[in-house]
Amino acid sequence: MFPHGAQKMLGWFGGGGWTGTMHFFTETVHMSYFTGELTILIEFFGSIMLITGTFTRVAALGILGLFIGIIFNIALPNGFFMNWGGDQHGEGFEYHLLVLGMSLALIIGGAGNLSVDSLISKKQTIVLNNK
Repeated sequence: MFPHGAQKMLGWFGGGGWTGTMHFFTETVHMSYFTGELTILIEFFGSIMLITGTFTRVAALGILGLFIGIIFNIALPNGFFMNWGGDQHGEGFEYHLLVLGMSLALIIGGAGNLSVDSLISKKQTIVLNNK
């Protein structure tokens, strides 16, 4: 997710950067400006939040919503399977279902013991227990 967000936000990895991506989203894909902004912000900052385990459930919820939109607006007409053979118009939605499953697992279970969320939770517990 991070490389895709960095393409859109910063122009890294051959991406168009904020301006190029927003032009593509609004002029070619006909997304609203607001939806385009949310897409870029979720892909870039949401991936960083997941990597660090910071506000994991919020980031996973954003990615869940993003991928539901991708399925219904882009991938669904291409069928279930990914385009391994290059004979479809685009990618199917099987990968997107995997991301939805991972997002749901993170929303329900959280980030785990090595996350920033866990450190914050432990500090709050210590403060509350010392009162």
